[in-house]
Amino acid sequence: MKKLLVYLKDYKKESILAPLFKMLEASFELIVPLVVTAIIDVGIAGRDSGYILKMCLVMVALGLIGLACSVTAQYFAAKAAVGFGTQVRHHLFSHIQTFSFSEIDKAGTATLITRMTSDINQVQSGVNMVLRLFLRSPFIVFGAMIMAFTIDVKAALIFVVTIPLLSVVVFGIMAVSIPLYKKVQERLDRVLGITRENLTGVRVIRAFHKEEEEKSRFEESLQSLTGMQNHVGRISAFMNPVTYIIINAGIIALLYIGAFQVDTGTLTQGEVVALVNYMSQILVELIKLANLIITITKAVACGNRIESILEMKSSMPVENSGKKESEAASRINNGEQSGNQKRVDSEYMVEFSHVGLTYQGAGAESLTDIDFKVKKGETIGIIGGTGCGKTSLVHLIPRFYDATAGEVKINGQNVKDYPLEELRQMVGIVMQKAVLFQGTIRENLCWGKEDATEEELYQALETAQAREVVEGKDGKLDAPVEQGGKNFSGGQRQRLTIARALVRKPKILILDDSASALDYATDARLRKAIREMDGNPTVFIVSQRTSSIQHADKIIVLDDGEMTGIGTHEQLLENCEVYREIYESQYKKH
Repeated sequence: MKKLLVYLKDYKKESILAPLFKMLEASFELIVPLVVTAIIDVGIAGRDSGYILKMCLVMVALGLIGLACSVTAQYFAAKAAVGFGTQVRHHLFSHIQTFSFSEIDKAGTATLITRMTSDINQVQSGVNMVLRLFLRSPFIVFGAMIMAFTIDVKAALIFVVTIPLLSVVVFGIMAVSIPLYKKVQERLDRVLGITRENLTGVRVIRAFHKEEEEKSRFEESLQSLTGMQNHVGRISAFMNPVTYIIINAGIIALLYIGAFQVDTGTLTQGEVVALVNYMSQILVELIKLANLIITITKAVACGNRIESILEMKSSMPVENSGKKESEAASRINNGEQSGNQKRVDSEYMVEFSHVGLTYQGAGAESLTDIDFKVKKGETIGIIGGTGCGKTSLVHLIPRFYDATAGEVKINGQNVKDYPLEELRQMVGIVMQKAVLFQGTIRENLCWGKEDATEEELYQALETAQAREVVEGKDGKLDAPVEQGGKNFSGGQRQRLTIARALVRKPKILILDDSASALDYATDARLRKAIREMDGNPTVFIVSQRTSSIQHADKIIVLDDGEMTGIGTHEQLLENCEVYREIYESQYKKH
């Protein structure tokens, strides 16, 4: 949690002024019992109505000044807390964007969403409360005790006993509840994960009539969360009655001693009332402090969870990208041959040299000894059974994952030596799941190239067989796209995501089973249009259908993460049993 406080550095003024104004308000509050003492001992005892009225006006003035100080403090505290929360959220979001797929898999999407939303909100509330009450409450507690000593030392000793007892209760409960609040947030992660899974897979759940099972699973997770919240709530709720008992015992002792001292003339009636008022102020402030500590415990637990994400280092850091690019520019300016030039002169566009991949926490390799070379402009088909590693293979090219054995090269240079931004600009990839973002068709296509002209957009749409999709919409390129692209069919979404990748005019184009929703005729036109593209890109086509890849220059056949064959369609039919089985299963003659 301490590391997050750096985000308050831009709000130093607000962070100082908020507690100062709160303590100023508290100072006026501590004066009020003395005014009450004067009203009782002077005004009422002397039956001086003018004096009573004057003192009442003083109390009103103290109240108004205190209110002004309180409002000012609230303003500065809110400004600092909201600014702090905004900066943490921005930094956390930016940090998550640096994660490779490995870190995202490790943390989990549901956990990252909770960190970005619920956890940051809790920390923001904690900062707000701390700025308002963390100094004010102790100031009033100890200020009231000091004021009590100015009235009567013997009676004030009750305060000396009461305050440590209350501190033991408050801080003891805080020590117990902090780790429990962390468990509450972890169970909230689980609930959020199930909720997200159900919302994204609602059609599948209904198709298999699993609504009741999913409700039961959600209820079970929710009951676990509720049970933990109730457990922590009971411990936290224990604080208020205990503090009330201690304070009320102190007030009883105060009245008992005060009564004897009034009889002997050591204390006045007004001074006893002032002492009781100070004790009541301590009660109120300690209850506030107790609630503050509950908020702080939640904030600390959530802050530690946010820190755990911020401390998670990306396996593919990008901080040296700018340095590498500036060094390359320097070499060019000095007339030296740059790394980029060397890449262009390489004979092969993509090389896999005995590559292996093991996912974090996996017991076995997902890819084993993958070895092949691809020349510029070649089309490579990748086929195999479900779970054989097709997607894993193509994800190594743009470095979504790093090879755990061997090396992947582009233009003769290891992909790990490229700045990530430069590498990703060279590669256009269309994922298995066609994802469109809320906005317009134009905005989605411009993800491929921000400054793309309308001509470039339509050229990409033409190649992707998606021009008719756009032409059929009101507004054409400016037609709205709903969240997830749900106002388009599966085939339309696939063609638009292919067009988005083509707008970039990449040197390497990866189609990861991205034509599965297209009919055979459209798929054939798409492949023909891609072969005729300007720039002659190197194309990787991942598919379950042999018809989509049989005209490729090379076809790689995978089986359980290993290459069982590489060659043309005809060669594989002769020499690769796995490929032949896949082909015959799709074209079996009856």
